[in-house]
Amino acid sequence: MQQHPHTPVTPEGARPAGPAHRGRRLAGTIAALAALAGLGTLSGPGAHAADNPYQRGPAPTTASIEAARGPYAVSETSVSSLVVTGFGGGTVYYPTSTADGTFGAVAVAPGYTATQSSMAWLGPRLASQGFVVFTIDTLTTLDQPDSRGRQLLAALDYLTERSSVRSRIDSTRLGVMGHSMGGGGTLEAVKSRPSLQAAIPLTPWNLDKTWPEVTTPTLIVGADGDTIAPVASHAEPFYGSLPSGTDRAYLELNNATHFTPNASSTTIAKYSVSWLKRFIDNDTRYEQFLCPLPSPSPTIEEYRGNCPHGS
Repeated sequence: MQQHPHTPVTPEGARPAGPAHRGRRLAGTIAALAALAGLGTLSGPGAHAADNPYQRGPAPTTASIEAARGPYAVSETSVSSLVVTGFGGGTVYYPTSTADGTFGAVAVAPGYTATQSSMAWLGPRLASQGFVVFTIDTLTTLDQPDSRGRQLLAALDYLTERSSVRSRIDSTRLGVMGHSMGGGGTLEAVKSRPSLQAAIPLTPWNLDKTWPEVTTPTLIVGADGDTIAPVASHAEPFYGSLPSGTDRAYLELNNATHFTPNASSTTIAKYSVSWLKRFIDNDTRYEQFLCPLPSPSPTIEEYRGNCPHGS
């Protein structure tokens, strides 16, 4: 993976140094050493931590992760169902610039009877934070969760092996998301491919209620007013069945329905960005938004999880 070298420290000329000059030189030396040690404050989309080659983007703030757009300009490209196998095509959203090297990637599946358009808002929002995002169509709108899980994996394989943006992707840093049956498919995908780095099922539905095989860091998002996949019989038992050793969290949205993930949601985006950054990019700067566990609020009914998260 391409990393940006640190700016070399340029020695000063051999002219005599007065007290003020020596002070400036000492300050410059200390700043340079701090930067080399990874202690300096880095900013701008191109800033990388010295000890984490996967870190992308400036230091996060609450405002930056809640923003409708992050620091990266975004481009998109359509993928026809006629040129892929195993899923129904979709739209790829990706950071326009290649200056920062490669990015992690996320495939996003829609729910029962829905198409990629129902999840389209997540594409540019996540991509602008430094990810390649593939919102997909399924083979049919009636596909069940196990099929949607296989289709998410097929989409990731296409994205990393054949797509026009494959050179922008680090194929070792991948994740999955999905809504409703696509959320159930998200769990199926990480059960089948534990090498995935992150999973976010959104108001998930699945007849399988237990997921002890899942080792991928998983954030499950439920909704207190969900009558299609009630949290008591879907999201909550899914979360409860995840191994205690797996990095896991359960976010229950307040005053929300099964279809809340189909429209732009600051709360969903905030915690999705933080989760994906923390586990796909291994970026501990985002740990602050996940631990201590968020408190109930006008948009959060409850939040559970294990803290601190592992490396």
